[in-house]
Amino acid sequence: MATFELYRRSTIGMCLTETLDEMVQNGTLSPELAIQVLVQFDKSMTEALETQVKSKVSIKMNLSTQKEIKLISLVHYWKSNR
Repeated sequence: MATFELYRRSTIGMCLTETLDEMVQNGTLSPELAIQVLVQFDKSMTEALETQVKSKVSIKMNLSTQKEIKLISLVHYWKSNR
């Protein structure tokens, strides 16, 4: 699971994805533009969580998801300390 999939699995991410899919199917939005919107959503969520959120949270999850998140955290730590 990519880092951004965590954001896209949130309620707002799923609603955005469903809306974009619907707009692409109706022909009101090109697939390329829908992808650009999702990429911007990913960037905005990352920035907002890094700069605006000061709270701590406790999350319950299954073991495979926890391993994926630990791997993602390790990659972020490694990239930021290069």
